[in-house]
Amino acid sequence: MSYISFHNVYFAYEGSVDDTVRAVNGVSLDIQQGKVTAILGRNGSGKSTMAKLMNGLLLPAKGVVTVDGMSTANEEDIWNIRSRIGMIFQNPDNQIVGTTVEEDVAFGPENLGVPYDELHRRVDEALAQVGMTEYAKSAPNNLSGGQKQRVSIAGILAMHTNCIVMDESTAMLDPAGRRDILDLVMSLNKEQGITVIMITHFMDEAAMADHVVVMGDGRILDSGTPREIFSHRELVEAAGLELPPANNILTELSKAFPYIDTTALTMEDAVAEIARVVKATN
Repeated sequence: MSYISFHNVYFAYEGSVDDTVRAVNGVSLDIQQGKVTAILGRNGSGKSTMAKLMNGLLLPAKGVVTVDGMSTANEEDIWNIRSRIGMIFQNPDNQIVGTTVEEDVAFGPENLGVPYDELHRRVDEALAQVGMTEYAKSAPNNLSGGQKQRVSIAGILAMHTNCIVMDESTAMLDPAGRRDILDLVMSLNKEQGITVIMITHFMDEAAMADHVVVMGDGRILDSGTPREIFSHRELVEAAGLELPPANNILTELSKAFPYIDTTALTMEDAVAEIARVVKATN
């Protein structure tokens, strides 16, 4: 089932020349409910603009964006839309509004008018879900980057949203912090059916998705499963992106072993494929 839809959407920022330099240029896209979708592209490809169009932070100059059947251009629906889509941005400090962790998590549902007793129950549950209960009384500015992103996710869960949009939200984290956040959102998708949209340039993140969209110059260049996308090596590289390390390793090995499967998505897949080839040649 389509949850977010773009129908022939155009958007240009003010100051672009004669409205010809478009951040989003005639995009049509359906994002399925309960799935993990990765939107890839180099800087300036339009992927972050897509994220802001999803919850009405930006409105299309032409075309229609709908969320759960509601148009973002309809002012009467905009708060319903934003209560359904939680945004996690690149810099977690830009989203922190409370003086304590629990105050920050409560901010969103409180603005939705959630009753006091229900509010506290939601905050406690959300903090437990992201493993931050022991930090409830802590000041957010004392937390690590990964912990701050967990607090942001808790705030989304407390609003009972069913979609998380990650706009380059792991870009400022160290590798351990990135893996921590990715494991968390993937578990939320698997266990609770939360729709996850990852706006990213990290190919290993895209490898975790159900569906991948590659953007360039405001347009969709390709879309499909991770294996389908990564098999289009020339297109991916033309879009200014690199294939995952597993693909590169197997591609090099394919020069000596032409029958090797080069479409591995993870290093674990690559190791298993190498082991298969070694066994077959012995």
